Amino acid sequence: MNLMELFNSKCKHEKFPADRDIGYCPDCGELIENQWFITRCACCGVKHKAIYRHGKVVPVDKFCQNCGSKEFVAERIDKINFIDINYAVVVKTVISNEVESFTQSWVDSTETSSYKPKLLPQFR
Repeated sequence: MNLMELFNSKCKHEKFPADRDIGYCPDCGELIENQWFITRCACCGVKHKAIYRHGKVVPVDKFCQNCGSKEFVAERIDKINFIDINYAVVVKTVISNEVESFTQSWVDSTETSSYKPKLLPQFR
């Protein structure tokens, strides 16, 4: 273990394969979804090579080589194909498994039975 691993203990999910849509990271066990993005020029629509920098998908070049525009649009694509693979960037996002709502049921006992009501188990 080197010094950087001590200070930066957050998993980067590097061993999770890019060809899977969703699955669990083999290092930390979190549920990971691969999201593919490409960047296009907002003016002419030409694809540009994308990178993930500071939490945003941005193009590698600052200007469009076709029209000279600075404006770009990041577009999410559902499935990657071999044509877009040179332009696309994969973003590995963690899907939280937190349950925000749940339902509980009570068993109603009648006065004639000796059964005492209990809280049924919670299913997630």
